Amino acid sequence: MTDVTATPRAGFGSFFRRHPRAWAIGGGALVFALLGTGAVVAGAAAPEPSPTPVAAASASPTPTATTPPPRPAPAAVPAASRLRTCSVADLAADPRLADFQGQVVNATTGEVLFDRGGQTPSRTASVLKLLTSAAALQVLGPDYRATTTVVKGATPGSVVFVGGGDLTLSRTPSGDESVYPGAAHLDDLAAQVEAAWEADPATAGTPITSLVLDSSYFADPAWEPSWNRKELFDGYMPEITALQVDGDRDSPYDSTSERSEDPVGRAGEAFADELGGGLDIQRGTAPAGAAVLGQVQSAPVSTLIQQALVVSDNTIAEMLARLTAIVSGDGNSFSALNSAIPKALQAYGIDTTGIVIADGSGLSDNNAVPPSYLTQLMRKVNAREGTLGVILDGLPISGEKGSLSYSDRFTGANSDADGAVWAKTGWIDTGYTLAGVVYAQDGTTLTFAVYALGDVSDDAKQAIDTITTGFWRCGDNLSNN
Repeated sequence: MTDVTATPRAGFGSFFRRHPRAWAIGGGALVFALLGTGAVVAGAAAPEPSPTPVAAASASPTPTATTPPPRPAPAAVPAASRLRTCSVADLAADPRLADFQGQVVNATTGEVLFDRGGQTPSRTASVLKLLTSAAALQVLGPDYRATTTVVKGATPGSVVFVGGGDLTLSRTPSGDESVYPGAAHLDDLAAQVEAAWEADPATAGTPITSLVLDSSYFADPAWEPSWNRKELFDGYMPEITALQVDGDRDSPYDSTSERSEDPVGRAGEAFADELGGGLDIQRGTAPAGAAVLGQVQSAPVSTLIQQALVVSDNTIAEMLARLTAIVSGDGNSFSALNSAIPKALQAYGIDTTGIVIADGSGLSDNNAVPPSYLTQLMRKVNAREGTLGVILDGLPISGEKGSLSYSDRFTGANSDADGAVWAKTGWIDTGYTLAGVVYAQDGTTLTFAVYALGDVSDDAKQAIDTITTGFWRCGDNLSNN
C-alpha cells in the first residue's frame, strides 16, 4: 500500500533551492517570455519601428448638461370598494320581470351598488314624467301659469276663445273643484267677457252672437302616432289640443274617464253655454292685436307637476312637455319634444346621450332613457337642487300616497318598506317601471330605477315591489353579485 505522507521526490523545487541565482534569472526570463511572446513572435522577422511623435490632443467641447426626462408616475390606485354581501340576484331573476334592467346608486357617494343593463336606453312608461317635470322646471319655472284668453272678434258680435295650452281649464262651477284642484273655471272667464263687452261703448247693449275657437297654439297631430287609440276610450289620454276643458273627460271629477274625439268642440260648447247659449261656433284664429275681454290662468307649474306625478296624469304631463317646447323655442308639435326636453335637461349637468323623447307622458314605446340617467337625476331631486324639490314632494310614497298606496302595491312582506320608497310608477302594455328614492333600513339613501320590459303582465308590479324592498333591506350592503 502506498503511504500518501512519504517525502516528495527530488525535482525542480529541489534544484532551485540549491541554485537560487539560477531561479532569479530563470524566473525573470520566464515572465518576459509569457508577457511578450505574442509580440516577439509577431515581430521576429521585422525590425523595431521608430517611435512616432504623438500630436497634441485637441480640446474637446464641454458637454451640455441634459435633464433626464421625468419618470412616469404610477397611476393612482383607486380606493378599494368595501365588500358587500347582501344580494338581490335571485329577485332580479324573477321571470315576472321579463327583460329586466335596473340600477341602484348610493345617493350620498354616487357609487353604483347594483347594475343590470343600467346604461341601455329603453322605454320608460310613465317614469318619463320625471324628465318632463325636470325640463318644465328648468324652462318654465315653478311659478309659470298657462293662460286662456278671450278677445274681440273681427266681425260684429263675435268673440274668440283662444287656447293657451291649459288642459286643466274646467267647466265645473267656480268653487266646485274638478279632478284638478286649483284649476281655472269657464264661468269666471265668461263673467269677465260679459263685463268687458258691456263696458265697451261700441258693444254695450248688443248681444254676443258668434264664438270662434282658436286652438292654434299647439300644432297637429293631436294624437301621437305611436299611441294605442284605446287609451282615449279607456280614459287615460286625451287628444293634445291647446284648447280643451277638464282634460277632455266625460266626467270632470274622475281621473280615469273616457275622452272625446273633438276636445276643441267640447270646450267651445261648454263656453258658449256660459255665455248664454245659442251662439254660432266656428274654428279660426284671433285677429292680431285684438282687444282682450278676459283671461284666466292655470295653477302654477309646481302644482301641476305634483298633480301629474302623484296619480300619473298623462294630460298634465303632455301639457307641460308642449309648453316647455314652445317657450324654449323648439316648436309646438310632438316632434319638437325630442330636442326641447333633452336640451332643457342639459342644465342639470347629466349626460343625456341616448335619450329619445317621443311624448311627455311616457305612453309611447319610442321613448328611450337609460336607468343610469334616472338614478343620477334622482340624486339631484333628493338633494333638492334648484327647484327639483318640487318633484320629490310630488312622488308617490309606498303604502301612503298616490299610485304606490293602491291596494296592489307594497303588500305582504313588501309592506316592510312602507313610507320608505318615494318613486314614480310606470305602466304600458310592454313594460312596468319604477324609479325614485329608497330610504333604506340601515339609514342609507339610495336612488334607483328598475324596468320590467317585454312580455309582462300585471304581476310585474309585485315583482318590482319585491326587488325594491330588497334594496331597502340591503341598504349600503347591497351587492352587485
